[in-house]
Amino acid sequence: MITFSANPKVVQQKFSQWEAQGLYLFFLPPYCSEMNPIELEWEHLKRDELVGQMFESESELAFHVTEGLEARGERHGHSVKYVNLRGLK
Repeated sequence: MITFSANPKVVQQKFSQWEAQGLYLFFLPPYCSEMNPIELEWEHLKRDELVGQMFESESELAFHVTEGLEARGERHGHSVKYVNLRGLK
């Protein structure tokens, strides 16, 4: 499945052409958490790694989120890579 945003007029003009090619469009609300893969990851992270914990600061929360992501990655054979977003505009 591919999701995208497009000008509704363009979609209407192309809809018949796309349908003839076997492409069917499913219109979703502007935000649909069920269709956002990161939402499922957050659900698992909260349920499996952070459940029952309280944090004194944002940095403590960030530390435990990082640990949880690493633990989930290790269990499932995935690597975790970090991107420093500070200073990006």
